[in-house]
Amino acid sequence: MQQTRLDTARIRAVHRVIDPMFLDTPLYRCEALEPELGCTVSIKLETANPVRSFKARGTELVASRLVDHGPQAAVCASAGNLGQALAWSGRGRDLDVTVVASRSATAAKLDRIRALDARLELVDGDHETARERAAAIARRDGIRLVEDSLDIETCEGAATIGLELVEAAPPFDAVLIALGGGALATGVGHVVKALAPGVEVICVQPRGAPAMTRSWHQRRVVTTDSTHTIADGVAGRRPIPAVLNDLLLVADDAVLVHEASITAAMRVLLDQAGLIVEPSAALGIAAILEDRDRFAGRHIVTIVCGSNVDMDAYHRWVGTAPVHGS
Repeated sequence: MQQTRLDTARIRAVHRVIDPMFLDTPLYRCEALEPELGCTVSIKLETANPVRSFKARGTELVASRLVDHGPQAAVCASAGNLGQALAWSGRGRDLDVTVVASRSATAAKLDRIRALDARLELVDGDHETARERAAAIARRDGIRLVEDSLDIETCEGAATIGLELVEAAPPFDAVLIALGGGALATGVGHVVKALAPGVEVICVQPRGAPAMTRSWHQRRVVTTDSTHTIADGVAGRRPIPAVLNDLLLVADDAVLVHEASITAAMRVLLDQAGLIVEPSAALGIAAILEDRDRFAGRHIVTIVCGSNVDMDAYHRWVGTAPVHGS
């Protein structure tokens, strides 16, 4: 395999830095999903932790290195999950954390960032506007700018998921990975291609936020003017060139799915697996729903990457009645 920015030896070493509560997450075959999907499905569950997503695997590395070698403060732009994770990792190490987010971000995610004692700044516009503001704050205050997917710690932290996958038994045929900025896809993809090269790495993105997928297919950065998807965690418009270069080396395919498939996948995960997930976490199941023939008879792993979701919106999307008082 050609060289990505990631290093497998470093990825193995970071297990001692990441808080164990974020490691060795459940991986299990979910037979209840299989009659509807037509394939063997295993779930890697990245939501049973204090920040309800995989993001702390990366922010644990960022925060630990800041304590040792950097300013005692950091800022990031986030749709919600990275911000929570950085706030959690920073609070445990007495770091000053600022999170910049769009005013339209999921309210539940913003509330949890505040609860973790981070400074929260809201901006008009989308995630790209938040990225610009976070960079300006870092320059002004001389603090660490944490850029998801560009910063190698975020990719190599996510890559520890890949280690746990390839070391598990039985073997699997393909892994379906939500694609946004690319940290999860490049991290897991790097490890899978290095240690289990026969496994197909398939990235999944909403049709309403297709920039990285279009970039992968055209082998150059393709930007979009806007995004239109409920999957806010993967709704970027401007791929990072270095991350795209890594993705081109490790991904076998990148596919787009409809919004209706995302909500259908969320409903399937609730009904058949008992899991309440955010839209980004349902992208893998959505891909199977849209192309059952491709996956028929194969063993597929999907990474359920987050469960930070506004419950009122969730009930609208999934078509369930909210419990009184929720």
